[in-house]
Amino acid sequence: MTQTATRQRWMAVLARASHREIEALLAQAGPLPAYEILKAPETGTVMVEGRAGGAGRRFNLGEATVTRCVIRLGNGAMGFSYALGRDAGKARLAAITDALLQDETETGPLRQGVGALADKQQAARELASRKAAATKVDFFTLVRGG
Repeated sequence: MTQTATRQRWMAVLARASHREIEALLAQAGPLPAYEILKAPETGTVMVEGRAGGAGRRFNLGEATVTRCVIRLGNGAMGFSYALGRDAGKARLAAITDALLQDETETGPLRQGVGALADKQQAARELASRKAAATKVDFFTLVRGG
């Protein structure tokens, strides 16, 4: 997996994680390093698009509230985050985590914790998918000969 794809994966995991999960993840990694807030957490809206049938034409589904944040660690690494909702603390912690994970030597609890969060999120998606599949109804049309 490329470095960009790896970063996209952990940023997606952080965006879906709760505030508490990110706090616990950072607590396992030890004390937070010094950082500078470049763009304080700010809340706005984004347009959410959908696709008919998952693959059809795009349409505007509605707006969603998003909070974003940008920080810079003392070593120069910049961390970014976007999170659904208005949780400024979560956005700040996710940005710090993103910056810490960019350090190639970081192979300890932080990377393992993000991997565990990804596994937990995948299991939750699979459970929801199985529950939805159990309620599926197949409709068919009977055509009369004529």
